[in-house]
Amino acid sequence: MTAVATHITEQLVQDATNEARIQAHAAAKALIAKHGDRGACGFAWVNVYGVRSNSKLGKWLQAAGFRRDYTGALSLWNPSQAAVQSIDILEAGAYAYAEVLRAKLGLDKVYAGSRMD
Repeated sequence: MTAVATHITEQLVQDATNEARIQAHAAAKALIAKHGDRGACGFAWVNVYGVRSNSKLGKWLQAAGFRRDYTGALSLWNPSQAAVQSIDILEAGAYAYAEVLRAKLGLDKVYAGSRMD
């Protein structure tokens, strides 16, 4: 993990995850308004790699809802919290969330993921 921010604090993580959630919800809402809940059913999430779950950063991310997954990443499912089934909408939220975390925390191994149901 390479962090651009020289010192990541708990408050910075809280602010970043709150802003990321807002941006993810806005991205999902915009796509719902444009296309509705159509398309293929699926799931979307955000993975953060290279962060140990027992580190300060790992604990702060877990407080924001992330959980360790089978790949070893910290994972947050449906970061937009959109109550839809469309994979396109859920992916838009996940990509927006990941982008905010990369920008605000300077983490380079933050990725959006998805799969069809």
